[in-house]
Amino acid sequence: MTTPLRHSPKRPFFDRLGRRFCFAVGVIVLAAPLGGCGTGNLWDKYFAKDETFVDQPADKLYNEGLFLLNEKSDRKGAIKKFEEVDRQHPYSDWARKSLLMSAYASYQAGDYDECIANANRYISLHPGSPDAAYAQYLVAVSNYDQIPDVSRDQGRTEKAIAALEEVIRKYPNSEYATTAKKKIEGARDQLAGREMTIGRYYMDKRDYTGAINRFKVVVTQYQTTRHVEEALARLTEAYMAIGVVSEAQTAAAVLGHNFPDSRWYKDAYNLVKSGGVEPQENKGSYISRAFKKFGLG
Repeated sequence: MTTPLRHSPKRPFFDRLGRRFCFAVGVIVLAAPLGGCGTGNLWDKYFAKDETFVDQPADKLYNEGLFLLNEKSDRKGAIKKFEEVDRQHPYSDWARKSLLMSAYASYQAGDYDECIANANRYISLHPGSPDAAYAQYLVAVSNYDQIPDVSRDQGRTEKAIAALEEVIRKYPNSEYATTAKKKIEGARDQLAGREMTIGRYYMDKRDYTGAINRFKVVVTQYQTTRHVEEALARLTEAYMAIGVVSEAQTAAAVLGHNFPDSRWYKDAYNLVKSGGVEPQENKGSYISRAFKKFGLG
């Protein structure tokens, strides 16, 4: 007696799966010759390379970036084009140029941190390039343009001065060195202004020692700034207030010698005279030495 086959409860599922698989295969096979009939080749449709990722010529991308930057003022769009040059052609001369242009476009867009990052990367990768001086200058002016009001912390100002000095040190004969020197004077003036602001505050509080310490910084470190005249006059006032007459006389005398037509000298002169003395320079005073050091005394 033949033993009947056991019925498996899973067989109908696999039968259906098999029929569906055969049907799918049949559809693919039938579809293949229909490519010329407008249905499209399934392989090309689902497995072909995405054309959006096809590399484009480096010079084409670079010039498109220049067009967006110069003609359309589309800085963000330009940056994307320059970055694409670096991505698709990382070791080309176009990539080098694009990196610098990305820094410049970021500067134009006011994205100073991005500008500094790209410019520093350029300097690191291409230190011997003729454009390295410009990259260093971009670092400097990105910091310079962020110099805050004198009432705020001047850390950014100090960074700007350091970067500008680096331009002069590394590229003394470049066109950027001359501009850097002028900007350094502006930044130093800002630092002096910060000291003056704090010094005036101490004067208002009658903290004359605290005020003298601030005005002293201006006199000893920032003689070439526009704040030095007032600093000397304030030192005259503060020293007279605490009875250190000889230093008050020296401050007034140095002020009169270097800035005889200054309104601040008139104030300092009258103040010393009201104390029964004349402006008189003490050659051993730090005030006198500071000005002689810079050829101003």
